[in-house]
Amino acid sequence: MTAIVTYANAKDPASPLDIRPVTGTIGAEIRGVTLSGDLDGSTVQAIKDAVVRHKVVFFRDQHELDDGAHEAFAALFGDPVAHPTVPVAEGSRYLLELDSKEGYAASSWHTDVTFVDAYPKGSILRAITIPEAGGDTLWANGETAYEGLPESLRQLVNNLWAVHTNVYDYAAVLQNAPKNDEAEKNRSAFNRNVFASTVYETEHPVVRVHPVSGQRSLLLGHFVKQFVGLNQADSARLFQILQDHITRPENVVRWNWRKGDVAFWDNQSTQHRAVADFGLQRRTLRRATVAGEVPVGIDGRTSRIVRKEKATQYEQA
Repeated sequence: MTAIVTYANAKDPASPLDIRPVTGTIGAEIRGVTLSGDLDGSTVQAIKDAVVRHKVVFFRDQHELDDGAHEAFAALFGDPVAHPTVPVAEGSRYLLELDSKEGYAASSWHTDVTFVDAYPKGSILRAITIPEAGGDTLWANGETAYEGLPESLRQLVNNLWAVHTNVYDYAAVLQNAPKNDEAEKNRSAFNRNVFASTVYETEHPVVRVHPVSGQRSLLLGHFVKQFVGLNQADSARLFQILQDHITRPENVVRWNWRKGDVAFWDNQSTQHRAVADFGLQRRTLRRATVAGEVPVGIDGRTSRIVRKEKATQYEQA
């Protein structure tokens, strides 16, 4: 077994960056860096190291970062990739727009795009329009969640696999959304015709080994359909137990957005959730994602896509 992290969320004393941990287990603010596609190699490497160490890092007041610079910054960390089913934001090559113009957010814990095998290793989210109050985002540390499991649960999940899919219970995810007919109609059409236009199902290990640090983390989130070898009822009960461990307050950081803020997280070891507490206020962010590797489990097996096909009709979760 890999060594348990003992430094908590302390700043790396060898880092040249001005890093201020936000909580004792996850999240740090990096100060004094202006983000662009022209950062020098040593700064890029220091940011990479900080993302692996702190799981999510925050940069305040990056007002000069437009779409082009956002994409150029992402390219410093690997190959930017577009969402597999949702069209890119207007005027961009890779960016996904998260716009609450209908008064809702994806207020459910998830890791980005885990319904494919090589899902993104990193996500970089930029705040464009932020509500006067509300609309924070939460991130949870899957590594400390795994380390904190009782030994009996840890032994269970070490050999457990799960099927992830982009066909899931949208009603539960959007339970805090305004309940008006037009909004419901638009959301249903988006989910049916865009997000699940190609249906994916992928088997992932529940415990993923991080390709850089070697640490183990729990890989779950709302794209999980069920566990391999378990029926849906047993899967649902076990899923909730494990999710509750991941999202314990001790594993979570909460970020209060300001316009121009940027969050950069390790999508290989975290989950996140937008807090839908802002009613009909506008909340607009754009996200770049960086191509990732196919996950590897403790036993060395890799994730695999078991279904990829164009949807012929709307499928219920």
